[in-house]
Amino acid sequence: MTQPNNPRVLPASSHLSTLAVHAGEERQKAGDAITDAIFCASTYTFPDTQSIIDFIEQDLPREEYGRYGNPIEKVAERKLAALEGGESALLYSSGMAAIVGLLMAKLNSGDEVIFFDECYHRSRQFCTDHMARFGVVTRQVPACDYDAMEAAITPRTKLLISESPTNPHLSIVDLERFVAIGKRHGVETLIDATLGTPYNLRPLAAGVDYVLHSATKYLAGHNDLLAGVIIGSKAQLESIRDLRGIMGAINSPHNIYLLLRGLKTFELRMQRHNENGLKIAQFLEQHPKIEKVYYPGIESHKYYEVARRTMRGYGGLITFLVKDADAATTAKVVDAVRVPRIAPSLGGVESLIEQPLVMSYFKRTPEERQKFGISDNMIRLACGIENPEDLIADLAQALETI
Repeated sequence: MTQPNNPRVLPASSHLSTLAVHAGEERQKAGDAITDAIFCASTYTFPDTQSIIDFIEQDLPREEYGRYGNPIEKVAERKLAALEGGESALLYSSGMAAIVGLLMAKLNSGDEVIFFDECYHRSRQFCTDHMARFGVVTRQVPACDYDAMEAAITPRTKLLISESPTNPHLSIVDLERFVAIGKRHGVETLIDATLGTPYNLRPLAAGVDYVLHSATKYLAGHNDLLAGVIIGSKAQLESIRDLRGIMGAINSPHNIYLLLRGLKTFELRMQRHNENGLKIAQFLEQHPKIEKVYYPGIESHKYYEVARRTMRGYGGLITFLVKDADAATTAKVVDAVRVPRIAPSLGGVESLIEQPLVMSYFKRTPEERQKFGISDNMIRLACGIENPEDLIADLAQALETI
């Protein structure tokens, strides 16, 4: 059997599709297979005691115990780092596990973290409800209000956090201004670029310290696994990696195999997601029964100019408001579609549709929903890779039911 060799470095000029297929992989793999092997092992053996000593003293590139790593995990981490243009990546069991791991590693009692208030509500909830128990202070400022973010910084501030685009309003962060605030005050920065993807947005190139992805979404792309990843410099991720080994928030070898398989078609899928998102947003904006469309690729969007300057494409997520509709009328539109499935999440090959009011904010008070900008007539559509004309025709017939 041919033994694995070291990963072969691809040319620096390699395009994203080439990286998605080949980056991080060994040229010749175990068993001479073209795909990476799935190692179903919780523990890894040593031939003798001296081998253990050599492993510890020389930090040899091999495995010891499954909680600390798996060979296929390392392949996925190298590939994800290459796609993002980062030095190192750290894979987790979910996107939430990734941000929890980073926050737990980086923040101590008395430290402060600042969020733009349109960040994923579970990320903010973890800080306000749980990190607070350990003495961490969370401050939230209006999305894309850079003056408010800078004014909120104190000597105890350790991290600035935002999504870009945000969910579900799709606000776009000016990464240069965001990074400049952090650098002026010596505060690290984190961008959750799940909706942006490495295809459409490049936070590390703008100087952001950490990029987070729920790899469950566009990166894996098939609605069949959970995964999360943090990408940054090797030195910055070292303490986070150590804590992951303690907490055990790792992914399974089978899930990682599926993630690697999904990544092979990443660029092709993103091209269709971008195409579908733009075409359907343009259709909805002209429809007489639609009050407002949130999509950064159309000129009416508040942050269109920032998106045009900083993004390659705008993704498949669209949020829109049904004109003069209450919650029941809005639900009628959601229930009438035939192609999208009613479900949370986004970024898969299947289109998904939902009412944020029901799916994510049903237990919130009307005052809380208003604070978060969640209205009764709001629909969130995550376009898959179906034919855009079919999706448009389906939405048209659904809107005719009201």
